[in-house]
Amino acid sequence: MRRPVLHRPRLPVGSPFQLLLLACSFALAAYAGVRLLAGDWFGVALWFVGAALLHDLVLLPLYAALDRAVVRGLGAVRRREWVAYVRVPAALSGLLLLVWFPLISGMVERRYRSGTGLPADVFPARWLLITAVLFGGSALLLAVRLLRVRRAAKRRPSAVH
Repeated sequence: MRRPVLHRPRLPVGSPFQLLLLACSFALAAYAGVRLLAGDWFGVALWFVGAALLHDLVLLPLYAALDRAVVRGLGAVRRREWVAYVRVPAALSGLLLLVWFPLISGMVERRYRSGTGLPADVFPARWLLITAVLFGGSALLLAVRLLRVRRAAKRRPSAVH
């Protein structure tokens, strides 16, 4: 009678190239962390904690409620899969607004102009244009998808009863 062979579970470590990339990314993150915290470590830590609290206590409930409103607004069960065509451009537009808010709002226009010599008044219009392109592209993708579904439904023969 044969004994069952016991296999030790393998760790999913990936290829050597993936491990090298992971080690390099950790080294880069550690370097950036040391450089970032070298000047005003308390201010940076306060900013991180404040950003986490702002996100978890204010922004997350806000965009969860907006998402729920979009899902309810689309109505039928079949249309719920269309929500992604609103979620993705809205998330990308919101992320761009969050990153570039000081320039879009004009709060740092004078400092931006003195530092770069370029006008900062173009940022709101560019953000609106990027947002329009994102939603327009998403609407175009949805239209193409619906057209393909309709064509596929026409090609299928109906069931004979």
